[in-house]
Amino acid sequence: MSKHTLSVLVENKPGVLARIAALFSRRGFNIDSLAVGETEHAEVSRMTVVVDVEDLPLEQVTKQLNKLVEVLKVVELEPGSAVARQVMLIKVRADAATRSQVLEFVQVFRANVVDVATESLTIEATGTSEKLAALLEVLEPFGVRELVQSGVVAVGRGPRSITDRALRSA
Repeated sequence: MSKHTLSVLVENKPGVLARIAALFSRRGFNIDSLAVGETEHAEVSRMTVVVDVEDLPLEQVTKQLNKLVEVLKVVELEPGSAVARQVMLIKVRADAATRSQVLEFVQVFRANVVDVATESLTIEATGTSEKLAALLEVLEPFGVRELVQSGVVAVGRGPRSITDRALRSA
């Protein structure tokens, strides 16, 4: 099994997300990450789906996705040819004795403090899954009180856009 990142352009209509999630579910695939949002064209949304599957079953799912009327384009984003990021909010215990240490780690990881309380800090971090896992690892000893993370969002490197290509062929 290996992780694959799919960028799926879909019509921005109600029910499309449910149909696509159901397709993965029927195949018995667990979606590791899912992020959806409008593109630069209001009538089109981009879904970034990270799924852990073998290559052949993924090919079958890709073919099935392409058969859905609302799907405009499906592209697998290879790690070396795409930029992928996610956002994490981490509420960590930080009293007067430990606050300066936590702030040092925040700086090292180029994260931001977005909320300060007497006993905690809320940190916003953006980066690769590996970077965010490393940040969590160094914050664990202080006591992570709460954690929220977005799904992975990804885009291919270079000047080409799958949105433009999909809209021209539609």
